[in-house]
Amino acid sequence: MNLPPLVNVDDRIILFDGVCKLCNSWSKFIIKHDTKRLFKLSSVQSKEGQAILNHFGLPTDHFETMLYVEGDRCFEKSEAAFEIISKLGFPWSIVSIFRIVPRGLSNWLYDRVALNRYRLFGKYEQCVLPNPDHDSRFLKDVD
Repeated sequence: MNLPPLVNVDDRIILFDGVCKLCNSWSKFIIKHDTKRLFKLSSVQSKEGQAILNHFGLPTDHFETMLYVEGDRCFEKSEAAFEIISKLGFPWSIVSIFRIVPRGLSNWLYDRVALNRYRLFGKYEQCVLPNPDHDSRFLKDVD
């Protein structure tokens, strides 16, 4: 098993664009509805996020997808969203039914939103830091 840096075999990590307002809303949604505390979050711009992107051979200078890492496996685009939602429990897991949509089509729809997310939802000038009460939900290097 070839685990990414800072990731343990049982970890579930969501990497998101830290300057994207839509992506930040998604991370807040996860924090609110992940009552079992299954997920850790990391912005792709962070040192931790960059190390994970490098591990999977993904670009570190532009971000067009959310990445979900479970142990040594990674999921991108609509597949990542469905994997995450399926683990949130009822009623959110119901959305997983849309996995019946062919991946090519669901990824095409995902790409349309991802490529226009800054124009549609806005962008922060820099990564938004987690609230102190959410700090434990974010992946951190233990220097």
